[in-house]
Amino acid sequence: MTQDIILDRQWVPPACTLPTTERPLRVAEFDALFAEAVQAVQRPEPTRLHLQLASSPQTAARTAELAARENGCCSFFTFTLTIADGGLTLAVAVPPEQADVLDALQTRAAGPVPGARDVPDQPAAGPPAPGR
Repeated sequence: MTQDIILDRQWVPPACTLPTTERPLRVAEFDALFAEAVQAVQRPEPTRLHLQLASSPQTAARTAELAARENGCCSFFTFTLTIADGGLTLAVAVPPEQADVLDALQTRAAGPVPGARDVPDQPAAGPPAPGR
């Protein structure tokens, strides 16, 4: 079975120095991490993203290794892995001019990943309109 990996311009910015042939593999690594470990996604600011991950030594090591390699080709990312109170969180920050890349990362992290969910930063405005 073949899986098509779509690379859009938002996900792979021009500043990326990863060789073109390696980009689909890197995207697949992120997608696998997201599918297996992301439990919640928060966007506290336009330039910051927080991913709550399944807490295990293996997930922490895998996430740290992937973040270090990604920072090697996309140095505008700042990754902070926090292990505290039995939880594991990956915070991702970018400069304002790279916010669209963070948008794409958030979409992939919270997309069709079983168990992942966006956590609202603000309470909902109210009940849905009638007929919805």
